[in-house]
Amino acid sequence: MANPLFKISVIVPVYNVEKYLPKCLESLISQTYQDIEILVVNDGSTDDSENIIQEYAQKYPEKIKPFAKENGGLSDARNFGIDRAAGDYIGFVDSDDYVNPAMFEEMVGLAEKHQAKMVICNIQKVDEHGKITQKLTQIPNMPEKIDLEKNLSIFSDLSYFACNKLFKKELFREKRFKKQAHFEDIQLIPQLLLECKTIAQTQNFHYQYLERTDSITKTHTEKGLDILKAVQDVEAFFKESRYADRLEELKNFQIFEGVYSYLAYLAFVKNEETFMAMSRQLEYFMKERKIKLKDILGYSRFDKNYLLSLPLKKKIFYLLFFAGQKKLIRKLI
Repeated sequence: MANPLFKISVIVPVYNVEKYLPKCLESLISQTYQDIEILVVNDGSTDDSENIIQEYAQKYPEKIKPFAKENGGLSDARNFGIDRAAGDYIGFVDSDDYVNPAMFEEMVGLAEKHQAKMVICNIQKVDEHGKITQKLTQIPNMPEKIDLEKNLSIFSDLSYFACNKLFKKELFREKRFKKQAHFEDIQLIPQLLLECKTIAQTQNFHYQYLERTDSITKTHTEKGLDILKAVQDVEAFFKESRYADRLEELKNFQIFEGVYSYLAYLAFVKNEETFMAMSRQLEYFMKERKIKLKDILGYSRFDKNYLLSLPLKKKIFYLLFFAGQKKLIRKLI
């Protein structure tokens, strides 16, 4: 059992999720770790979400702390929760997802056992029937306790979701999610990681990420440029961190997030003019950082060549892009 003195604050931003919210809240109320507060931040919902929040707050007043604010976006809602969190640790759960009952008990136990300021668990993607569609192992083939100085490759290999991590609250002393920015996790979580000497992980798939049928067909737009802006913010912080001389790890981060993650987004941009403009921004990003094709093709994630590990369709898209065949790509997407 984890030490019950270490309270956890779980922040749940809510925006028009009446269909999914009860399952999310039930999974948090059912946590085996008892000393937990659930800050539910209604970010200007126009559906029945507020009534659901109030119903749960009345039923579980010792656990649920309800808040309502004007719509300000995901970052603003998370920051609102951080400002009001009373716990020693902070977690984030998206209101259309849900978590396993033992998630926070195991994670706070690992944080205390290893004096880790950040703890990570695995993610499962599930459909609306609860069927597992994909398992996302976060840190394969590494121990429970990770010394960052000796394993800084983690910095460029990690998926920077906020929702499958537990953070020591002190990491947010001078840090918040960037408002009015997309890909806020890529912008902030690497900076928090760089403040850590030790992190911990569990191989359990505690976090259930819902692939909603109403979100799969969303059109991708120039909002994707925020990925490159997020990388720029992390670069600036990296150069002031204790790891400033570890330039290979920084370059690998630039390749993984600034090139591969950006391209994964770009693949779904339907407007040709936007696609071409965003492509030019990526080319400028690479040129400015002296990222060569051989660097990209040779990039390894968790000791495996990243490009070779990808599904065939993605592989073809990336290779055509790197070969300068953008017109051919437009015919394929």
